[in-house]
Amino acid sequence: MDYSHMHPQEVKRLIRAGEITGQTSGMCNGYAQANLCILPKEYAFDFLLFCMRNPKPCPVLEVGDVGSKSFRFMASEGNVCKDFPKYRIWKNGKLADEVTDITEYWQDDFVYFLIGCSFSFESELLEAGIPVRHIEENKNVPMFNTNIELTPAGVFHGNMVVSMRPIPNHLVVKAVNVTAAMPRVHGAPVQIGNPKVIGILDISKPDYGDSVTVNEGEVPVFWACGVTPQNVVMATKPPVAITHAPGHMLITDVKNVDLKY
Repeated sequence: MDYSHMHPQEVKRLIRAGEITGQTSGMCNGYAQANLCILPKEYAFDFLLFCMRNPKPCPVLEVGDVGSKSFRFMASEGNVCKDFPKYRIWKNGKLADEVTDITEYWQDDFVYFLIGCSFSFESELLEAGIPVRHIEENKNVPMFNTNIELTPAGVFHGNMVVSMRPIPNHLVVKAVNVTAAMPRVHGAPVQIGNPKVIGILDISKPDYGDSVTVNEGEVPVFWACGVTPQNVVMATKPPVAITHAPGHMLITDVKNVDLKY
């Protein structure tokens, strides 16, 4: 089914009903998507400070009140426990479970963070005539761990995760300009054409998501990725954390254009 022209509320109702459990790239063209990190209150300030110091991979779109499951700004209705197609439960930095509803895991001291997602700029790339390969191939975007160290804050530390899209050589500058105008969803790329510089040895073997075709005359372009907090959770090992599963985002009610400069 083609979800690209559906309204976010329609798609989220299908997600809550369990009818959509897959990745969300290409859904609800024109609307921003968001990553998720949920932590106990005692870790929330340190994590917010970490995001402020590392805005490229962790651009904060919204922070929930302590114990609140309801969205305040990025969606007019909904529930943080049910509106992502798939979640990851982390215990002491280790993946404990993947679920489609986190109601039974919810704690009264939880604070949710919505973080900008590069899926948000993909409709802008397409509108500019720039191909997005994983959408063409109906796959999740390839994502990679890197050697790019982030600025620590409190207990939080770790390395950046990036997403990769193959871009035709003659469109790379246009892709940079399109995405640079959207810093709240990661902005301009962090590396172009030389993955080994950032510690990626084989672009056909992503750490998260799916491998995609890179055609002759195309260059791999890497953007900061909102899966970074999951890498940080694994490094920091808080007793409990909840994130989205990579590629399984919240589709917000906010238009991409409203996240531009």
